[in-house]
Amino acid sequence: MPAAGAVPADQALVDLAVSTGAALLRSGLRVVTVESCTGGYLAKLLTDLAGSSAWFECGYVTYSNAAKQRDVGVTPQTLLMHGAVSQQTVLEMAQGALLRTGADLALSISGVAGPGGATLHNAVGSVWMAWAVRGPGGAVEVTAEHQQFAGDRDAVRRQSVARALRGLQQRAVRPAL
Repeated sequence: MPAAGAVPADQALVDLAVSTGAALLRSGLRVVTVESCTGGYLAKLLTDLAGSSAWFECGYVTYSNAAKQRDVGVTPQTLLMHGAVSQQTVLEMAQGALLRTGADLALSISGVAGPGGATLHNAVGSVWMAWAVRGPGGAVEVTAEHQQFAGDRDAVRRQSVARALRGLQQRAVRPAL
């Protein structure tokens, strides 16, 4: 496993995907991904694994604001008030994905991978991600976090995917009923 802040190599990402898939299979949970700055990287890694259809529901690549609204229900007001790279947006992305699918667990990612795209509020490497978990009785718990990754576009995307996979593993536990 790479050190914190280190850019994970291909094999490290594959290993994380394998252990995430195993955790999802053990838990019986199905996952949906909603990606912006990672452009489907996470879904590709997960679906490269044989047998992923047992735990991978689907993946959305909502790169544009229009896609975020149309495909997973992010409100125009959220995008106008907070921007695409924000806690509010990734929370709505994750919740919207759960509402539209039969998945138990959703992950959303939106960030500035660079080299352009930085704003006053989000430097290159600024990434928000959220995880939504459907619990017993259908209640949904959503958590979000912000990361500031270093490096070029590829490095930011790799680090984002690695953190997202670790977050999925942490949440791939079916609560005792």
